[in-house]
Amino acid sequence: MFEKLDAVVDHYDELTRQVADPEIIANQSVWQKYMQEMGEIGPVVEKYREYRKAEEELSFAKEMLENEDDEELREMAKAEVSDQTKNLEVLEEELKILLIPKDPNDEKNVIVEIRAGAGGEEAALFAADLLRMYTRYAERHGYKTEMLSYSDTGLGGVKEADMMIKGKGAYSRLKFESGVHRVQRVPVTESSGRIQTSTATVAVLPEVDDVEVHIDPNDVRVDVFRATGNGGQCVNTTDSAVRMTHIPTGIVVSCQDEKSQIKNREKAMKVLKARVYDMMLQEQNAKIAADRREQVGTGDRSERIRTYNFPQGRVSEHRIGLTLYKLDQILDGDLDEIIDALITDDQAKKMNNI
Repeated sequence: MFEKLDAVVDHYDELTRQVADPEIIANQSVWQKYMQEMGEIGPVVEKYREYRKAEEELSFAKEMLENEDDEELREMAKAEVSDQTKNLEVLEEELKILLIPKDPNDEKNVIVEIRAGAGGEEAALFAADLLRMYTRYAERHGYKTEMLSYSDTGLGGVKEADMMIKGKGAYSRLKFESGVHRVQRVPVTESSGRIQTSTATVAVLPEVDDVEVHIDPNDVRVDVFRATGNGGQCVNTTDSAVRMTHIPTGIVVSCQDEKSQIKNREKAMKVLKARVYDMMLQEQNAKIAADRREQVGTGDRSERIRTYNFPQGRVSEHRIGLTLYKLDQILDGDLDEIIDALITDDQAKKMNNI
């Protein structure tokens, strides 16, 4: 690890010299690139220099402890050795975290896709609960939400919904939510009071730009049709709904939320780009080594990640063995304890590879 840190410091010093070079300054695109890189590795360099300073102070305190005859000064040196030893342990852990490769998507907005799974109408009602949970989570963190597509059952349930959550770091907080969510409760439609198990799937996709994924218009088939739903102007009267099919991948996206066909096209294209990009990432992840695939956050949608048990008022996060008896608060968007635990677990596993 320390060889890697020495190399980072050397690279930082070289960048510092380069950004002061008049020829580099004259080339603004290169200068900005170097400045951005310095900003990214600057915290690592600063923390490492703090570590080296603590090492020097520890060495000085040990030398003083060995050579000093004055008992009062020896006690002071002994305390300093203890303090700096603990400080170095903390700094080393902080350095390991800083050395973890950053996910390039972490700062992006996200598209949260929720689909009712097994369980009929009860699964659709559970999907509606999850949609509200993520909406409330976004509100708690000051993120903005935008519904991209929505299909309900007419009984309060959600067949499928795509929601954009906009805010810095939204993907870094929500990326571990992808997977199968399971609910155990007595459905409102169950007259005998039996507990039923139903599921819904969640996919969290980073919003992507044209630079990251290019979709050839010739590869997309666009169909328009009349929107369906409960009332409202333009519903069932104009061909405003849009269905996009990406021919190379077979991905299909539909959007009918807006009265304008143009707006529905824009929203559908956002979702299509995100899904194509996500497919590219999934293919890349499939090629990664086994130890990497075992870590939290692989995005395996077939994995049952969490259970919401209503009779016991508990939520169990299966990936890390965490159980919380605060079901109502979690469904109201209080997800931070779960998310923080998942991030910590992910960091711990990645640190083992440093």
